Amino acid sequence: MQAFESTEQMYDIIGSLLREILADETIGTKYRESDMIIKYNISGPTGEIWVTKEGEVICGATDNPLAPSVAMTLSGDSCHAFWMQELSLPMAVAKGKIKVKGSLVKVLKLIPLLKPAYKAYPEIARKYGMAV
Repeated sequence: MQAFESTEQMYDIIGSLLREILADETIGTKYRESDMIIKYNISGPTGEIWVTKEGEVICGATDNPLAPSVAMTLSGDSCHAFWMQELSLPMAVAKGKIKVKGSLVKVLKLIPLLKPAYKAYPEIARKYGMAV
């Protein structure tokens, strides 16, 4: 059984989580200073999530011609495991559970900013009907 019941549930949970952490003044500022566009290509369920240079979170395909600085391809299960702190990004990349196209170094610099997200994820997941 996959972690997310549907693409919509995945968008609700991951979209809410990203919006919440990027609304934090420190995290949002640091992200915007990174000048990155991140695209998550997720399978099981299938979907895509974008984070623009301005920190806007877009769930699903976009008509805006965005060119990602970093594209991450991963399963919904790997995404869930990452936010539950059961899977580290370096280990996931090494094992091929997350494929990164673009600057992995830039992404790794943002990882320390995610501590509040790890704490918030289970609560947000439960809010949208996921048992965690």
